[in-house]
Amino acid sequence: MDKQDKGQEQKHERRVRYKGTHPKTFKDKYKEHQPDKYAETVARVISKGSTPAGMHISICVNEILDFLQITPGQKGLDATLGYGGHALEMLKCMDSKGHLYAIDIDPIELPRTRSRLEKLGYGPEILTIKQLNFANIDQVVEESGPLNFVLADLGVSSMQIDNPERGFSYKKEGPLDLRLNPEKGKSATERLREVTQEELCGMLIENADEPYAEEISSAIISEINKGTDISTTTQLQHIIKDALEFIPKDKRNDAANKSCQRSFQAIRIDVNEEFEVLYEFLEKLPEVLAPGGRVAILSFHSGEDRLVKKSFKRFFREGVYKEIAPEIVRPSAEECNINSRARSTKMRWAIKA
Repeated sequence: MDKQDKGQEQKHERRVRYKGTHPKTFKDKYKEHQPDKYAETVARVISKGSTPAGMHISICVNEILDFLQITPGQKGLDATLGYGGHALEMLKCMDSKGHLYAIDIDPIELPRTRSRLEKLGYGPEILTIKQLNFANIDQVVEESGPLNFVLADLGVSSMQIDNPERGFSYKKEGPLDLRLNPEKGKSATERLREVTQEELCGMLIENADEPYAEEISSAIISEINKGTDISTTTQLQHIIKDALEFIPKDKRNDAANKSCQRSFQAIRIDVNEEFEVLYEFLEKLPEVLAPGGRVAILSFHSGEDRLVKKSFKRFFREGVYKEIAPEIVRPSAEECNINSRARSTKMRWAIKA
């Protein structure tokens, strides 16, 4: 290799400089994407009640650990691995004895989480990670055997919400995708092309309790009938807000933002068949738990919580579970102040007979 080739190979690429004091777009937030390297910046963002870009702050960690009562030598499952925050705390409780299985459907975040946990010393001898929908927990048990504990956090992770390329948030311009696994199924854009107004209205009501479902569904279908392809988050946001022009001006902005949030949630639930997947997971839970095995589930809206509550009560009446949570467990006021995304969290638990 001559000097010229060597010089070209070792050429250093300078980090992009930004106007102001901090990059504004998700992809350019280099400090938050490297929490180990820029711990002070990350801590400062968290102290202000925000979640750093590209990260996820785990919710109800103390409440989960208090209930699961994990001891070294046990076998457990994190059914929704996400950023790996809950898995990390459970692994600490195991003290390098036993085994934790972890699954997630997201092919983008899963390898990042695997790498993050491996760097912390949790390799295949203690941790097995698979890309798998949590409706298929029975496939995990074929390898693991009966489980002593299971955790399922049903929320969409902050990394998914914050990344505009995933299309989960109406606040950022991006493709209207909304798939937890963008390699499979139909995107939100494709789903809207085929849905009727009646179906869309029902979707908004059932999946998000949207009070303006009739007006919003009518506006969306009207645009599609005109030949509009709703392919970006901003397009859908504008359609929803325009549909609510009849709301008094002093209340319109707040109402429109809430309707955008609910509408995106409703379409995301439909695109990913989240209720169907949760129902299948709940039906299989008793078969994967060992006698005395414990399960904790975090939900974030009423539809999910109703499914969990009904399932736990039914199996309790049938004697499958010997004990279930008498009431919802919520995160502390202190946690909600630190992490605003914790405020809607509901935790329920059950113990197998």
